[in-house]
Amino acid sequence: MPSYVAPIQDYRFLLHHVIKMQDHTDLPPYQEATPDLIDAILEEAGKISTELLHPLNQSGDAQGCRLDGDQVLTPDGFKDAYRTYCQGGWLSLVGNPEYGGQGLPRILGLAVDELAVSANWGLAMYAGLTNGAAAAIDVWGTDIQKQAYLPRMLSGDWAGTMNLTEPHCGTDLGLIRTKAEPAEDGSYRLTGTKIFISAGDHDLTENIIHLVLARVPGGPEGVKGISLFIVPKILIKDDGTLGERNAVSCGALEHKMGIHSNATCVMNYDGATGYLLGDLHEGMRAMFTMMNEARLGVAVQGLAIAEIAQQNAATYARDRLQGRALTGPKAPDKAADPIIVHPDVRRNLMLNRAFIEGARALVMWTGLQVDLSHSHPDEDRRKGALDFVALLTPVLKSYLTDEGFQATSRALQCFGGHGYIREWGMEQFMRDARIAPIYEGTNGIQAMDLIGRKLPADNGRAIRAYFALIQQAIDDIPEDDRLKNYAASLEQAKEALQKASLWLMEHAMKNPDHAGGAAQNYLNLMALNALGHMWLLMAKEAYSHLQLNDGDADFMHNKLKTADFFFAHILPDSQAYLAKITAGADSIMALEAEAF
Repeated sequence: MPSYVAPIQDYRFLLHHVIKMQDHTDLPPYQEATPDLIDAILEEAGKISTELLHPLNQSGDAQGCRLDGDQVLTPDGFKDAYRTYCQGGWLSLVGNPEYGGQGLPRILGLAVDELAVSANWGLAMYAGLTNGAAAAIDVWGTDIQKQAYLPRMLSGDWAGTMNLTEPHCGTDLGLIRTKAEPAEDGSYRLTGTKIFISAGDHDLTENIIHLVLARVPGGPEGVKGISLFIVPKILIKDDGTLGERNAVSCGALEHKMGIHSNATCVMNYDGATGYLLGDLHEGMRAMFTMMNEARLGVAVQGLAIAEIAQQNAATYARDRLQGRALTGPKAPDKAADPIIVHPDVRRNLMLNRAFIEGARALVMWTGLQVDLSHSHPDEDRRKGALDFVALLTPVLKSYLTDEGFQATSRALQCFGGHGYIREWGMEQFMRDARIAPIYEGTNGIQAMDLIGRKLPADNGRAIRAYFALIQQAIDDIPEDDRLKNYAASLEQAKEALQKASLWLMEHAMKNPDHAGGAAQNYLNLMALNALGHMWLLMAKEAYSHLQLNDGDADFMHNKLKTADFFFAHILPDSQAYLAKITAGADSIMALEAEAF
């Protein structure tokens, strides 16, 4: 059976010394988030993840969800665990205090999300989806809607979902057919079918609040004619109590590769009562509030599954005896050496470690930008932070989920044949990890969003600011040979990204296939720059602490050793990405379709 230990020390290093949350008390949510409170939240989140959520992970996967009539039943133990999780205030951590939330920084919510997903991805999704739906209602809802839904959602009494995809359309939401007919009382009657709806039905809460995209007859064609509706599973009376069952039901459960303990439903709307959320025909704009939250959440899922897979691979590699070290026996008293002595096993573990620690730092840095964009008193700072969030969200979603899957695969490889056997838990991690590059916008779509929308927005304002930010980090490095070498490597990667950006500006307008063919490589090149930026910041802090003899010296030395590996073995891939981008799309598009 796999094990899990929450990476609390790494989070303390990031939040206190790299992100320096204590320097941002000009943000209202940060005024209550003292270092002691942050440490207490991390400790308790680690405890509830390891002791409450993780023990249900394998059994939940084995049992899965099941459909009993029109009610979905979650695996044994999930309902009690979810209730305990919500009663502990974990779901409401970053929620609006006006409606029962605790109003703590979103950066802390992302940290807690990682711990919960590592421990039990399927169970954590129910809370994550509810938070996303609550965020959309908080932004776009009327005061009456907020009062009606948010207190019960943030308490965990009610859950939330998002309903976009239909059998004939996924990414191209302009094709949706679900109808919303106006009723005399100002509500709407929704008719249609949605598929792939995570947590579409379950027995964890007394009500589920669905956010559903649909068309009102007479509206514009395409995405401009889509509206967003609140559709409760159980209708709510004027006094706030629950009334009749709405005309919405789970028609089937998908039999899928992974995340078995989270119900993926076909949802049927048969004249269900719904209420407009936001403005008529502005549904996509409102839904993106939830989608953007979800995409950051999925990025965290890629990080989280890599972390637990890596922990178990490292433990196995220290224990498993097989062969002798190339430089001579390291355990001469035993029949063989532990496999961690072998360079190829070390290479896999170091690739994972450098990715995980860099990705965690990047998630936290982006979380700070989210908080700055919401709460900073200076409008220019808010806009600048929002630019960074918009620019990096597709990068995080795509790169962290692709690499999270690859890291999980490398971790399984360390087990050899045992990794393929269910009892070790690694094959579940791989099955679970594979969904993340697909849902909430496939990673190819994320790459096209980056180069097609985010880069040219406001005449490239965000990417120009990001280049300047990286250059400032390079310029701020103290006179130390080791750190200067890191900075020089990052500068080369930044120059590669700048060259790639100029190449796209010159060639993509002439032939749009050049943009499509380069998109994923460009996103990965930007991701390496983003990770390099984080590793430079972390190395600088670790070096400073060692110079001052402050903190855990072993931890700081190990951070620098991992930085050595990142800058020597991962960041050089930036030059390969540049070569692929500038090779163009001609060879990609050369074969006739029939040749495939």
